Amino acid sequence: MNVEWIHPGLLLILGAWVLPFLKGRAKQAAMLILPGAALIDCLLMTPGTYGVTSLLGQDVVFGRADSLSLIFSYVFSLLALLGMIYALHVDDDTQHVAALTYAGGALGVTFAGDFLSLYVFWELMAISSALLVWLGRERSAVAAGFRYLLVHVFGGLILLAGIIIHWSQTGSLAFGDMEAFSGGLGWALILTAFLLNAAVPPLGAWLPDAYPQATVTGAVFMTAFTTKSAVYVLIRGFPGTDLLIWLGAAMAIYGVVYAVLENDARRLLAYHIISQVGYMVCGVGIGTELAINGATAHAFAHILYKALLFMGAGAVLQMTGRRKLNEMGGLYKTMPLTLGLYMIGGFAISAVPLFSGFVSKSMVVSAAGEEHLGAVFLMLTLASAGTFLHTGLKLPYYMFFGREACRPGGPERVEGREPPRNMLVAMALAAVACILLGVLPETFYRHLPYFSDYVPYTLQHVTNALGMLSFTALGFFLLLKHLDPEPTISLDTDWFYRRGSTGLMKLIKGPLTRLEYGFVGEIYEFAIQRPVLGIAERLRRFDSRIVDSSLVGVGRLTRSLGLVLKPAISGQTQHYGLIMAVGILALVALVVFAL
Repeated sequence: MNVEWIHPGLLLILGAWVLPFLKGRAKQAAMLILPGAALIDCLLMTPGTYGVTSLLGQDVVFGRADSLSLIFSYVFSLLALLGMIYALHVDDDTQHVAALTYAGGALGVTFAGDFLSLYVFWELMAISSALLVWLGRERSAVAAGFRYLLVHVFGGLILLAGIIIHWSQTGSLAFGDMEAFSGGLGWALILTAFLLNAAVPPLGAWLPDAYPQATVTGAVFMTAFTTKSAVYVLIRGFPGTDLLIWLGAAMAIYGVVYAVLENDARRLLAYHIISQVGYMVCGVGIGTELAINGATAHAFAHILYKALLFMGAGAVLQMTGRRKLNEMGGLYKTMPLTLGLYMIGGFAISAVPLFSGFVSKSMVVSAAGEEHLGAVFLMLTLASAGTFLHTGLKLPYYMFFGREACRPGGPERVEGREPPRNMLVAMALAAVACILLGVLPETFYRHLPYFSDYVPYTLQHVTNALGMLSFTALGFFLLLKHLDPEPTISLDTDWFYRRGSTGLMKLIKGPLTRLEYGFVGEIYEFAIQRPVLGIAERLRRFDSRIVDSSLVGVGRLTRSLGLVLKPAISGQTQHYGLIMAVGILALVALVVFAL
């Protein structure tokens, strides 16, 4: 163990509590120094094992640094820095403490070498991220935050149960490749908990429900840490699990389909998180070196371009108060910088050549092709086209141009202006990162878990991508009338939650109510209420007749004794000495008599 090692996650978690004691420029400086220091700490870290301690005979490893954990730590700490730049104008200590704690928890999960330390940071992430939703301070945000927390607490309980079962079966809490335990109950519970955090349907309805309700700045952090830390632990523990191939491919299509129906800008982007995480989950399931590299690279790229997209949508929300696409329009004139920066994120997520998504997403798709998974290859390709259709075309078109918002009879024209400078700076830095990753993929690939000789810029790959994007754009403008956003709320697997809760309420209000006031009520009155009231009455009588009478008698005796002793109080010391001597002689006489 290297005693000089400093955990970057603890830098953020503990350092966050300094912020409430600072003011003005000092606070803003600390907001940048903390994630900056964590980033430097990660960049300077060399592979090895750090922070090892012993608990209950088990090694608890807080610092397992290898190529996989290091590349995730780079992007997690970088996003924490960009997120704090984006939030510099916000005067809310609770938001900043929660955001930094959330980022620190993600770094803790990344470096965890055992299940115990992983679980602690896993739960810390759930609590701190729920706070970012509640701080939206609207009724819908509070409700979404409670649901978010309940889902993740439930997931944490599943994870804990899996860890305990795994420990009882193996005697070890070490966290690594779980293939040797495949099919066991502990293995299944741990995998389920990880899939819940990855928002794999039908376990992912919490994501589009909670993320749009978070604060403008808090949502940027939420796009990065929960789902991508889940991807990290899936890569670490479940590579090559066949089930993940089909779950990931289904996710990629699922998110795109529901984005078609969405009117809320941030909710649309949230559905595309599910779609893009599907590529990563699919890559983990394929399990080859190319696929694992692709899942890792795409997680890295996704964190940056999705943060940029949420920054753009958040800027519009903050400056206009609007989040519904059918209520927006005309912002390209007053927010041109926001539009330009957002489009870089839109090109990146759509895998346009020279942008980050092109060099990361294609690795997973190519891995599916190499393994002759034709159906999966087709599903991922179709999902990529759908992503460009909605995130790269539909959302910016209606948000910044908004044909419906400008015509007679439609909603009034939305007025807006560019957001604060710090928000634009954060967006610009994220945009630069998206371009650099796309232009310099070889430098990027050197940090992936396995050696990579993958070449994304081949003539066939570039022409195929440009052809697909061109036809998607053509289809968008030809079908524009049919893509107009509708002021509706789409239900995905929420349908089961809502129908289930409706059925439960009917059960509570109907049969259970009658049962309570009928059969259960009679049993309660006969078996509990009457005996308890009878015992209480007997205790009352005992208290009034015996306890109270005894206390009154003691009081009267004390008063009588005081009247007897009153004449003996003369103020003379020798009299008091004589009384004490008589008392001692009386006590001695009683003892002798007793013997």
